[in-house]
Amino acid sequence: MTTHSHGIQSLPRAFLEFCRERQPDMLDTLKAMVQLESPSDDKAALDRLGEHLAREFSDAGGQVTLLAQEKAGNHLKAEFPGRSGENHGEKPLLLLGHFDTVWPLGSLESMPFRVDPRNGRAYGPGVYDMKAGITMMLFAMKTLKNFGREHRPVIVLLDSDEEVGSASGRPLVESHASECEAVLVLEPSQGADGHLKTARKGVGDFMVRVHGKASHAGVDFEKGHSAVIELARQITEIAKLVDGKRGITVNPGVIQGGTRSNVVAAEAWAHVDVRIARAADAAEIESRFRSLRAFDPHCKLEISGGLNRPPMERTEGTARLFAAAAELGESLDMKLGEAATGGGSDGNFTSALGIPTLDGLGAVGEGAHAAHESIVVEELPRRTALLAALIQSL
Repeated sequence: MTTHSHGIQSLPRAFLEFCRERQPDMLDTLKAMVQLESPSDDKAALDRLGEHLAREFSDAGGQVTLLAQEKAGNHLKAEFPGRSGENHGEKPLLLLGHFDTVWPLGSLESMPFRVDPRNGRAYGPGVYDMKAGITMMLFAMKTLKNFGREHRPVIVLLDSDEEVGSASGRPLVESHASECEAVLVLEPSQGADGHLKTARKGVGDFMVRVHGKASHAGVDFEKGHSAVIELARQITEIAKLVDGKRGITVNPGVIQGGTRSNVVAAEAWAHVDVRIARAADAAEIESRFRSLRAFDPHCKLEISGGLNRPPMERTEGTARLFAAAAELGESLDMKLGEAATGGGSDGNFTSALGIPTLDGLGAVGEGAHAAHESIVVEELPRRTALLAALIQSL
């Protein structure tokens, strides 16, 4: 991966001026996207937005393919040709994102798209995570087209089930990334300063079920074997897996069990979230869960689930991408920092394949998955100019 430094100071500034002139268009594009609500579990709604995005990326010069899915929303791929001549045959860049959100249909009623001039923020379901990032992809490609700047081939890949684990999206993400030089992920940036993300934790999802023996708590107490008490003991054991120095967190976030207070519980379960910072710890965590044993020999444990998203570790390739972005950012009066986060993205999959991956290139804002979800409007054209300059320079 090489960078082309000609015009490194002047070109991003020209991109920025172009993008700032189009800020109203960017907001209109974002508004239309937000108003097409797209919860992960509603295929019809996802496909409506997918068709809208297909038209938008086609208008921006992309060759668009909607990748049909039986249950999930159809995924979207848009291909933009690369430079010709002596550089012909270069590996493409992958711009990666998702268009599903955590918000159910009807969320617009209480969270309408709006721009608040008092604080310069735009609000709405999915505006930050990550429809602003998709808007940036569109306008970065329009910027490059307007200036006639040649670049590597670019593939835009947007999946429709990232918020629920990328079950159908992951194979597409991995197959396309494996053919690419680098991956730029337009997920939201980190924190108020808009840090880029060079590391993410891997994510696991375990279910711990206990099968005990029911009895009447007053009449036959000694004949029962409580699944609830056994689960409590197991949770205490699970909590011992937390290791702050290694970046391992384990959270039994949901527990349930029993039927009535006068019945010794026959069933209980815990839904456990696991995060790891290093791929090397995955096997140990899996093994520790599988090796849990019941304290009460009359109770039976059932362990399911596992680690479903590998960690994105900071690699030399990712560090080079960050350095390139930081250098370009200086010419846009941006002091870009880098951050690690406990949340996962599709960038975890591409990084685990060894493909240089830079995440958090999307909007500056706050409130992902929360009612105050919002973006800083004035950063939208500046981050878009940075993205266009980064595509052109790699």
